[in-house]
Amino acid sequence: MKFFKFIASTLALCAVFSVQARSLDEIKKGGKIMVATEGQFAPFNYFKGTTLTGFEVEVAELAAKKMGLKIEWKTIGFDALLTGLKQDRWDLVIASHGVTEERAKAVTFTAPHYCSGGMVIAMDPAIRSAKDLGGKIVAVQTGTSYLENVQKVTTIKEMKNFPTDVDARSALTSRRVDAWVTDRFVAKEVVAKNPKAGLQLGEMVFIERIASAVAKGNQPLADAWSKALAETMADGSYAALSKKYFNEDVRCN
Repeated sequence: MKFFKFIASTLALCAVFSVQARSLDEIKKGGKIMVATEGQFAPFNYFKGTTLTGFEVEVAELAAKKMGLKIEWKTIGFDALLTGLKQDRWDLVIASHGVTEERAKAVTFTAPHYCSGGMVIAMDPAIRSAKDLGGKIVAVQTGTSYLENVQKVTTIKEMKNFPTDVDARSALTSRRVDAWVTDRFVAKEVVAKNPKAGLQLGEMVFIERIASAVAKGNQPLADAWSKALAETMADGSYAALSKKYFNEDVRCN
């Protein structure tokens, strides 16, 4: 009896770990694609009241429309987004993930939907560049490429991780840290919207390509999304959104 229980348990475990991502054909048949994002990273993905919006949200809506699909949105903490792809909890993630070799081992990236990088922000105008972070306490969001790149600055005194970028910003404004490294567009918006906060824009620490991700090996879906994205860039709709949010074209050159 124990043997048969062992076999049953083994089969159940195999079923759990052999879950396959939905294919492009399955998604098209249902007419709906499940897309996950964080919802706490303005101006890219955030809630305006109870409405999910932002540059990436609108870009995704444009791409999905080109594919003849409607989006079912899911919002969850940044750290769990790529893991959810492995568990088949959603079909695609769009949440300002920088394309890195390490991430590419776990997921398949689409074509990038913008290029950016990590920028230094501080209250002290003397803290501007990566070398100025020497001996300083620096805030970054957990699970981000900002964390990876700040770790390369070996002279920093301490790096503090925060679950959201908003938490990292709060640590700076409350002077619990000396500097904050985040996306350059996020940095520019925060400074523009908070002119009396004393926040100072610094220099770029690194440059990166930002892309959506699908489950590892789901290349047909990645290709279809990339094609739809290219179409939005060709028909002017992407440029209009880019101008709306950033007053510049943020596509990768």
